[in-house]
Amino acid sequence: MAQYPTPAGGASLLLSFKLKKHVVVIVGSNTLAASRAFAALEADSTVVVVANAGLDSACEELRWRADKGQLSIVDLNRLPCSVERAVDRDAQALDDYLGSLGQVRLVCVTDTLLSGDAGIRRTRTSAQLIAHACRLRNIPLNVTDMPDLCDFSFLSTHRFQDHEAGTPSSLQVGVTTNGQGCRLASRLRRDIVAALPKEVGGAVANVAQLRIDAELNEEAGPSTPNLPVAQRCADETAGERARRRMKWVAQVSEYWPIPKLAKMTSEDMAGVLDGQNSLLTNSTVSTVARGRIFLVGSGPGHPSLLTVATRDALTKHADLVLSDKLVPAAVLAIIPSHVEVRIARKFPGNADYGQAELMEAAIDAARRGLTVVRLKQGDPSVYGRAGEEILYFRERGFEPIVVPGVSSVLAGPTFAGIPVTQRGAAESFIVCTGVGRGGKQVQLPGYVRSRTLVILMGVARLQEMLDTLLAESGEPATRRDGVAFPACTPMAIVERASMPDQRVTLSTIRDIAAALESGGEQRPPGMIVVGWSIMSLWGKGDVSVLEPGAPERDEARIQAWLGEQRWRIVDGLDNGWANL
Repeated sequence: MAQYPTPAGGASLLLSFKLKKHVVVIVGSNTLAASRAFAALEADSTVVVVANAGLDSACEELRWRADKGQLSIVDLNRLPCSVERAVDRDAQALDDYLGSLGQVRLVCVTDTLLSGDAGIRRTRTSAQLIAHACRLRNIPLNVTDMPDLCDFSFLSTHRFQDHEAGTPSSLQVGVTTNGQGCRLASRLRRDIVAALPKEVGGAVANVAQLRIDAELNEEAGPSTPNLPVAQRCADETAGERARRRMKWVAQVSEYWPIPKLAKMTSEDMAGVLDGQNSLLTNSTVSTVARGRIFLVGSGPGHPSLLTVATRDALTKHADLVLSDKLVPAAVLAIIPSHVEVRIARKFPGNADYGQAELMEAAIDAARRGLTVVRLKQGDPSVYGRAGEEILYFRERGFEPIVVPGVSSVLAGPTFAGIPVTQRGAAESFIVCTGVGRGGKQVQLPGYVRSRTLVILMGVARLQEMLDTLLAESGEPATRRDGVAFPACTPMAIVERASMPDQRVTLSTIRDIAAALESGGEQRPPGMIVVGWSIMSLWGKGDVSVLEPGAPERDEARIQAWLGEQRWRIVDGLDNGWANL
């Protein structure tokens, strides 16, 4: 039986409510009530403020909103009460009023605020009676400063603006500490907002338009960015077209820098979705001096891992940067604003078109005398198509300058705490790709106990990889050159290596699929590492796997490493990288 994480109580179920045509009742008329009212109004709800003395006691903002017809204010003292000599007239009158409204979605009590005037602050007994009435009517309740009476709490939220349009964006972020530090939640929310580009609201609006233009629908299936999709063909069906275009939108959302998403024009959107060479100019060969083409590696992702040569190419020499989609925004951010940047449109089913488009654009620009930097993640010669680009450019009269980069083959495992070689655990390593040209299957290496296997671009085809590694016979075994891997062999998936949101999933071949599924959405790009070096530096380390008789202790070794959970997921980078 698969082992899944044990729920740890104390968290909240974070939801975003649609409140259109529903009533939100706010008890109290202070500035906090005004804040709650504004949030409810932005969620398209009907807001009713109920307060002792009604409009006369309302704060300035509530009176202004009532005057504009945005909400209504009801005097609690004037509401009829069905029970004479009620224990608490306010609670009983409010209960009667809630029954008369219908479609009440939420109730917020704000006049229990500790910082309010002690003379008019609602008592705990009164708040408890209101809570009892709401629960009898199945209406969720929030009571300020009395968390034990609350069915829900408010997050510290921020709604972004679409700066280009000058209107509020549909993007919101919220932070909660589940009542353990409201001030800290506000600070964390501010830090998150400050860290995001100001254009993020416009980016959301443009992606929403892309989804509409791509004709996304439920029949197109899920939008996981890296799941395989059939190669594009001239006679594709409407369903195939919808699935392909959905993939493109998903990958644009995943890979493109936020500022670029925000600045997309309608023509740019059409170009992304049609997969044609609409971004290219029809320049003719001129008599200007010939330009240069650099093939440059950007490393695994973290900007501090750029080589000096790569940084100089991007910041001092480039007139045009043609970037692969996997190069992160943090690297593209160092490119001066006057340098044009184009992102590859090599989305599922369109890889060959996107590749040809960039190579043609490089030749076109170089013939016009420009210096072109063809920017690739990792090292351009390690599954980066550098070879075919070199031959393509050479055939057209340009000898590209190749600038090596730090390869993710080595950097990715290192950031995950995995040495690809380690005395006593791995004497060699081998690297391969998980997908061949045109999406074809590839031949994987067989099991060698003293060797680490690194598979790039294979996470999307994980189950296929596992079948090939484990098969003793049949068709999957023919896709492997060598003996089958033991099911207990350690396996790791490293996603977004070297980036702040890096995630490492550690398990064995038999459990890695369930482990990855338990972690939620994929974080492309990802790589797979297989072999005993994975656990060699964990805790006190284990460098005894190559000793005589070691295989007999493998299951016990895995048990000591992973315990009963059978997998481990590690999020984020070591804090030491934060300031580099």
